Amino acid sequence: MEHNFEPLQNDLLLRAARGEVVERPPMWVMRQAGRYLPEYHEEKGGRDFFECCRDPEVASNLTLQPIDRYACLIDAAIIFSDILVIPQAMGMTVEMVDKKGPHFPEPLKSPEDEQYGMVMERNVDVAEELGYVYKAITLTRQKLKGRVPLIGFCGAPWTLFCYMVEGGGTKLFMQSKTWIYKYPEATKKLLAKIADICVDHLALQVKAGAQLVMVFDSWAGELGPDSFSQFSEPYLAHIAEKLPGKLKSLGLEPVPMTVFPKGAYHALDKACNLGYDVVGLDWLHDPAEAVKIRGDRNVVFQGNADPGVLYGTKEGITEAVQRTVNGFWTGRKRGWIANLGHGITPGVNPDNLKHFFEEIHRLTKE
Repeated sequence: MEHNFEPLQNDLLLRAARGEVVERPPMWVMRQAGRYLPEYHEEKGGRDFFECCRDPEVASNLTLQPIDRYACLIDAAIIFSDILVIPQAMGMTVEMVDKKGPHFPEPLKSPEDEQYGMVMERNVDVAEELGYVYKAITLTRQKLKGRVPLIGFCGAPWTLFCYMVEGGGTKLFMQSKTWIYKYPEATKKLLAKIADICVDHLALQVKAGAQLVMVFDSWAGELGPDSFSQFSEPYLAHIAEKLPGKLKSLGLEPVPMTVFPKGAYHALDKACNLGYDVVGLDWLHDPAEAVKIRGDRNVVFQGNADPGVLYGTKEGITEAVQRTVNGFWTGRKRGWIANLGHGITPGVNPDNLKHFFEEIHRLTKE
């Protein structure tokens, strides 16, 4: 189905993501549509988190809130959704528990687990299972009226796998490590299945109207170099390799792709070779060192101010912005998308985020 969206008025993010020289760095932040905004709670009302994701009208309204609040300051919207819609599409139950986070009542226990067999054998009709995401994207593109591009996303196979076996967030990763060291082949089969679903999900988001896509490997940092090369890297590379062909089969042009292997500092060099246009960096990366590792490869960095700086003073925010500008932007005018090093956290004063955006504009002005 062809969509007649209004022409894009601000394509700065797309040009920067392709590695072009740009007039200023584009900016947005992860989780910019979220709990720190008072209007988020008004729109959400008494709805469950996943209920909001499944209601295209509500999801599109939440997506647009930061675009309206920070008009003319930010350069992208990211669809209000969640990485865990993929395990849900694979037949697993996922709940969002207030003040605790995502919870799988029945995580995968072992390859002998009956549910593992069901998940592996299930033929996932991604368009049917996740149609609400694509409806939300199309509706959001229509409401945006070309103001800024819209980003679609998915969780990386390794990160989704962790949730599926741990049953939720964890500090120890006991089950994940049990799986990779005790059942490595069964783990790889599941990761491969997730990766194929990721490709389909991203392609259908582009078909619905997403103009850039991002893969969040939030738990990449739990893997050492050898484990990363076995259980994360091949599946991230698979997505980057297969998505353009999938888009072509749907009659669609390729879109810029971003990967965010959070915490995998040892893998930055590898991340630059995965086939993505943009590599997201968390706040523990030193900008100058990251630029040195990148070398002359046409890879754009995204990040990487500490989200915690937004709890501090305006002066501290300015200093953090200046560090990233000095490290990523000064003397280059390309290769950087300004962002935080992870998602914005609850309790942040929205005015502090506004100051963050304003300072990027001020400190990178010609």
